[in-house]
Amino acid sequence: MSFSTEKVARAVRQAVADGLLTRERPVAGFLDVRGVRESVAALHEAFAGVPDVLHAFAAKACPLVPVLRLLADAGMGCEVASPGELRLALDAGFAPARIVLDSPAKTRGEIRAALELGVALNADNLDELDRIDALRPDGCPSVLGLRVNPQVGSGSIGAMSTATSHSKFGVALRDPGARERVVEAFVRRPWLTRLHAHVGSQGCPLPLIAQGLAELHRLAEEIDARVGRRRVTSLDLGGGLPVNFADDSVTPTHAAYVAALAAEEPALLDGRYQVVTEFGRSLLAKNGVTAAFVEYVKEAGGHRIALTHAGAHVATRTVFMPQAWPLRVTAYGPDGTPKRGPLVPYDVAGPLCFAGDVVAHAHPLPELAEGDLVVLHDTGAYYFSAPWAYNSLPRPAVYGCFLEDGGGVAFATVRPAQSAREISLENGADLADALLTGFAAPSGG
Repeated sequence: MSFSTEKVARAVRQAVADGLLTRERPVAGFLDVRGVRESVAALHEAFAGVPDVLHAFAAKACPLVPVLRLLADAGMGCEVASPGELRLALDAGFAPARIVLDSPAKTRGEIRAALELGVALNADNLDELDRIDALRPDGCPSVLGLRVNPQVGSGSIGAMSTATSHSKFGVALRDPGARERVVEAFVRRPWLTRLHAHVGSQGCPLPLIAQGLAELHRLAEEIDARVGRRRVTSLDLGGGLPVNFADDSVTPTHAAYVAALAAEEPALLDGRYQVVTEFGRSLLAKNGVTAAFVEYVKEAGGHRIALTHAGAHVATRTVFMPQAWPLRVTAYGPDGTPKRGPLVPYDVAGPLCFAGDVVAHAHPLPELAEGDLVVLHDTGAYYFSAPWAYNSLPRPAVYGCFLEDGGGVAFATVRPAQSAREISLENGADLADALLTGFAAPSGG
């Protein structure tokens, strides 16, 4: 359920001993495999009273094929939002019927490909329904839905709130005439059987999420009443369960989420509708950490600064929105043993060439020195798995770790560290002369 501080200490110590963290390989991500399975089990247990549920992991949270394969083996489906994520889900072994495609800007080609595969698809807007009308083949097995925005408001992080009055996602239900247009869209299309909403993510409280999803349920009832028979057969509730980044505890839980939904609208989970969820961060964030070496320690303007190999390339959101995405940082000696001693404030900075590349400001840590290690906690989702390529720094290695009951730790490579040659090839090395000799000869005149 959580990669606890005690477990992290065991993993870091063994990673150093095994040579997975060295001065030449100074940063890596680690994912607790048993913790991931326990988180998935807790999700299924929370929804045990709901007769028909598909839990689709949001691939964007950790788009690494071995991780997706682990989740498929644990009983998850997969939610994807691009052709790349769809390819990852297929390569990870998810059956098309257990994949849900969401995106606000699907091309006709993407829609056609999804329909041919039988992947479920949620249209973002009414114009997209017209595209599906034209592209949908006879006998198409895809479950097809429409995303709506209940416009219930914002959480504490505006950029993560998808149910504001002006959100780019879905059909805005409270705009004049919009609700009636949605109902009519279902009346005219017998193949349209799913409603989808995603109220928010980190920073959105459970009552706000529940309020928005209760509105989704009311809309489904209204559609069925207008059609005169059951038309909506499933409700895609999205994801968005926030994560506690303050300590090791897992809160809120998926059980608390289910309780909040039931309290707001008891009929939402009573079995009348199949339920789909799209959780991502809440399953993986607290099961992963990022570890990096300290390269230098210096002072500037009265600030102690630890220059490390973990910066915005592996913690982009934290660097650019530190108040919204604070991370815990702990310190270890060169051998991976937790550091002790009086705490002093450090700016924990990364290696990128811009001044704001700081993952923690005035963070209390034991005295640091060259060769020590820092660990960024709760980075299993949206951090080491989605690196930023600024300064052409290599994507870090990612390892799954299995913490044995007897105290041992075993590792499996999820993604190897990117080499300098791979970085160069990714940036056109095999086309180096393209701008010198790659143009067609000018026409004579």
